[in-house]
Amino acid sequence: MNECLLVIIATPAVEETLVDWLLERPELTGFSSQRIDGHGARLSALSLAEQVAGRQRKVMFHAHTDCRAVEALVEALKEGFRGAGLHYWVMPLMAAGQIA
Repeated sequence: MNECLLVIIATPAVEETLVDWLLERPELTGFSSQRIDGHGARLSALSLAEQVAGRQRKVMFHAHTDCRAVEALVEALKEGFRGAGLHYWVMPLMAAGQIA
């Protein structure tokens, strides 16, 4: 198995655009998303309300596919979402599949 998990963290402002972008990618058969709270020490990136709450709303996407495809996806993300403040990481998968 040579599959990887791509995790992308985005702001709600780019959520719909990123959903559409991911749905159009032929390398992916699907992905999941969930709303999360981001925490960090960079207060300048937070609104006053977020600074008081100590968290910032984010959206996390998970997609797994062939590792070479993930490399291409990351490069395309860097090109298509430059300046959008996306954060990502890639992890190799030991196993993945469906239980019928």
